[in-house]
Amino acid sequence: MKRLTLLLAATALSGSAMAADRWDGGDDLATNPLACDGSAGVAAAKDYDGGQPASGPDRMGKEITLIDVPKLVGIGYFAATTEGMRQAAEELGNVNVTTDGPTEANIDDQITFIDNYITQGVDGVLFAANDPVAIAPVLKKALGAGIHVVGYDANSEPDAREWFVNQAEFNGIGKSLIDAMAQEIGEDGKFAIVTSTFTTPNQARWIAEMQDYQEACYPNMEWLETVEAQEDNILSFNQANTLINKYGDDLDGIFGMTSVATPASAEAVTQAEACGETAVVGLATPNAMKPYVASGCVKSVVLWNPVDLGYAAVYVLRAAADGKLAPGGKEVEAGRLGTLQVVNGSEVLLGAPFVYSMDNIDDFDF
Repeated sequence: MKRLTLLLAATALSGSAMAADRWDGGDDLATNPLACDGSAGVAAAKDYDGGQPASGPDRMGKEITLIDVPKLVGIGYFAATTEGMRQAAEELGNVNVTTDGPTEANIDDQITFIDNYITQGVDGVLFAANDPVAIAPVLKKALGAGIHVVGYDANSEPDAREWFVNQAEFNGIGKSLIDAMAQEIGEDGKFAIVTSTFTTPNQARWIAEMQDYQEACYPNMEWLETVEAQEDNILSFNQANTLINKYGDDLDGIFGMTSVATPASAEAVTQAEACGETAVVGLATPNAMKPYVASGCVKSVVLWNPVDLGYAAVYVLRAAADGKLAPGGKEVEAGRLGTLQVVNGSEVLLGAPFVYSMDNIDDFDF
């Protein structure tokens, strides 16, 4: 039986949604769940729906200065995207890129950072949005100033940027997470979710895809609740602890939807002496999860390579600045990553999600 006495008193749920709530992914887009048998999905062709910068200086082949403003700085995930950007800039030789941003995942602070750099004057803005709608006006301001704008990791409204580098398509992430959880807790298990906020664009869309895929392919699984924990390690730990305490033996698994929430949830399960009884599946960097995978408390970590994500974002912006990637383009060359495909009108797809496990996690260092 799970030990329900907590080593750290958990806070009350600051934001939660019960399973009956329908998820819209933080926008009005329809979901596109993949087939239960693993066959490839079919995506409808879509016209370019991004924005375009106002007429600016000719930047083709010339040295450009970029500012990267992620959701927040000071966590391993965005340290990894920053390293990928540095690598791309070094390879290209005509790109200078700097990362700067808030120390907490606060959209108002993120907007202020971007606005300040528009005033200072840069050639390009790279961003990972804390809120797709709230960030749009400042990104449109950048476009209006003739600045190139490329998103990665978490999108904005499409017309507020030129391109978005998508680490993996939302339905692929949703399928990978649900399949991994079903393998661990069975097709009639019960689970809860720890995310950042209900409006954070990538996480909200992943959850929407997870819900529709689970209902179609594992209809007997039960989704108990989803809670918000920002991108805060202590709050994520406390929220996971609260779920363990609230549901007890009914809680078979916890999904962590952020690189902070997943290791924090694993730590909560470890401290509650619930390893083997409550599975943890989620998105996180390998280094953060290695102790929990080594202990056997976590079996599956779903992600992509955030170093490659940052690397690709710089190559995409360089191609846009050079006129090599324009509306209607179908692919872009991205250095060591080869040719990346354009999907959904104005998204550049990094690739399929990757599942880290005890068999391979030590092969990665980020």
